[in-house]
Amino acid sequence: MNRILYRLGAGAAAHPWRTISAWVAVLVVAFGLAGALGGTTHDDYDIPGARAQVGIEQLRAHVPDGGGATAQVVVHDPDGAALDPTDLTGLVQRLHGLDHASHVSEPRVSADGDTALVTVSYDVPVTDPDLVGANGYDPLVEAVAPLRADGLQAELGGELPGGAESELSGSGEIAGVIAALVLLVVSFGSVVAAGLPLAIALMGLAVGSAGVTLLTATMDVSTAAPTVATMVGLGVGIDYALLLVTRHVEFLGQGLDRREAAGRAMATAGRSVVFASATVLISLMGLRLGGLPVYSTFGYATALAVVAVLAAAITLVPALCGLAGDRLLPRRTRTGRGDRGAKTPLTARWAARVARRPVAAALAALTFLLLLAAPTLGMRTWPQDGSSNSPSTSVRRAYDLIAEEYGAGANGPFTIVVDTTRADAATVADLVADHAGIAGVTTPVTSPDGALGFFAAEPTTGPADERTSDLVTSLRDDLPAGVEVTGTTPLFADITGMLSGRLWLVVGFVVAVSVLLLAMMFRSVVVPVKAAVMNLLSIGASYGVLTAVFQWGWGGSVLGIDHAVAVSSWVPILNFAILFGLSMDYEVFLLSRIREEWLRTGDARGSVERGLASTGRVISSAAAIMVVVFLGFSTEADTVVKQLGFGMAAAIVLDATVVRLVLVPATMTLLGRWNWWLPAWLDRLLPTIQAERHESDDQIWDDFDQSDERTPAGV
Repeated sequence: MNRILYRLGAGAAAHPWRTISAWVAVLVVAFGLAGALGGTTHDDYDIPGARAQVGIEQLRAHVPDGGGATAQVVVHDPDGAALDPTDLTGLVQRLHGLDHASHVSEPRVSADGDTALVTVSYDVPVTDPDLVGANGYDPLVEAVAPLRADGLQAELGGELPGGAESELSGSGEIAGVIAALVLLVVSFGSVVAAGLPLAIALMGLAVGSAGVTLLTATMDVSTAAPTVATMVGLGVGIDYALLLVTRHVEFLGQGLDRREAAGRAMATAGRSVVFASATVLISLMGLRLGGLPVYSTFGYATALAVVAVLAAAITLVPALCGLAGDRLLPRRTRTGRGDRGAKTPLTARWAARVARRPVAAALAALTFLLLLAAPTLGMRTWPQDGSSNSPSTSVRRAYDLIAEEYGAGANGPFTIVVDTTRADAATVADLVADHAGIAGVTTPVTSPDGALGFFAAEPTTGPADERTSDLVTSLRDDLPAGVEVTGTTPLFADITGMLSGRLWLVVGFVVAVSVLLLAMMFRSVVVPVKAAVMNLLSIGASYGVLTAVFQWGWGGSVLGIDHAVAVSSWVPILNFAILFGLSMDYEVFLLSRIREEWLRTGDARGSVERGLASTGRVISSAAAIMVVVFLGFSTEADTVVKQLGFGMAAAIVLDATVVRLVLVPATMTLLGRWNWWLPAWLDRLLPTIQAERHESDDQIWDDFDQSDERTPAGV
């Protein structure tokens, strides 16, 4: 691979326009295919194995148009006057005329008469193309437009509007890109060098986005999957290009010509980038173990983005660097006015300071991370409902109106499905009505074939309330056989339980495979295990920060959260899989240089200092860029995206500071030569993968094989 990457880099630098033309052709073909063959994203909420899914399938089988999407329309007079029945009759008629509207309930008027609630049932699921996004939302807006024109407040809530209003504005992406460009200019001191990583990441991301569009034609892809793919692809794309450009500039500064500098940068940093991306892809594949189809699509879409930006980085970086030539160097260096005095980098001085008191530094960092992780023990998860939306959305205003006028439970009624061959629907309805936590039930309805009876039950608590999930469990335990408790809220309760149990399976798989890959890279048992533990610490601490900000409400107003909300059930597994891979990126970059110094000198402590000194700036810059990209997404109105962006930004900050600048140098100093211990029998079994390879490596290894310096005494 070393030879292949060297030739790839040198060839691209020698013939840059060929590479650029090829990428333009790839981009045109990708977008052409996406436009001609691509599909649309939509969420698949059919969850095999979920208890609520049983009731949904029963309704679909025995009730015409049953088991479809729903929407709520809330009409309110701001002056507190009683609503005109004529207005409500007209609203119901307009709603009956909507495509796929199979049933419209009679208006449920509040006790004071100033509010009415109407529920629309559809004959297709919310994932149907006719209802996705504006296709289903705009007709509802048109239906309530006459009421709004008359001065009434008309809000849209429930399942269908909730999905439509979760679409992103794109402002977060723009803000992240602008902030990343500023940081790149500061890091390189050259506008040309700063623009390269960003341009290359955007090119790769464009091809990856076209790939995701093509993916939607072959499978159901979640509406949030392209957002996650963009978030991760943009961050790692800039990081990979940044590492390669930085190494290229280093070689230019040593007097090499642009072709040789590009080849060597690819043969060294390029290997790190390839294997770092492999750890990200392995982590993403772990999402399949989440047990939900939606997680598989998150993994596939994000993997496409990562592969695309990787391909762009290892081909376009040498090509554009070859075109830019010496303009990549800072102006002071090009004009010969640079500071030629030997300065010890700040990261080297910091590493030396940590190495002088490694025990104290390690304990302080460990205590800090554990304190931050402590709130995780009280984390409560819930997928999402109207209460977690921004107050600027119609869904949130509808939720608040319903809770105020009818009670919080009216936002998430249950559907009780009764198999009439095994139980009597009227008897079951009486049992449910008398059950603690139930505000009321509707009159049971029998399916046309007589096989089912079903009715709605309204809890006294809101969907995200922990007591509501407990109520679902107790109803299932207390009701007779042949009765199913289903609906959106029970389904979300099932999803939450399933994901909580699956989290540890995902963690175990991702950690085990990543440790194995690192062991092959660095020929050590200690280094990969230590890296995994440190990554788990930083991710656990980010979970704690996420819990404190969103669930406890500490500083949530800064992110536009006006009240405490549960952590979305989708976030923990997604954040773990993505963050573990990204953290391993930095681990590979740093350990590659430390190992290089260790092989060259055999000085355990000095290799840590020199490795941190040579990578500290680029890792800090890469981390800072990724943080601003993720924080850009945390400005979006959608709470799930906000939590994803903020949680990943917090984890990267902790990983790049507390872990890389304190725990890594402290623990590696304490362990000394034991860092690189590998039993002889395991050394023979493991394939050899070198993250970065240099011309002198073979000789270096031969020298150390002659002595016994790379292996602790007695091992």
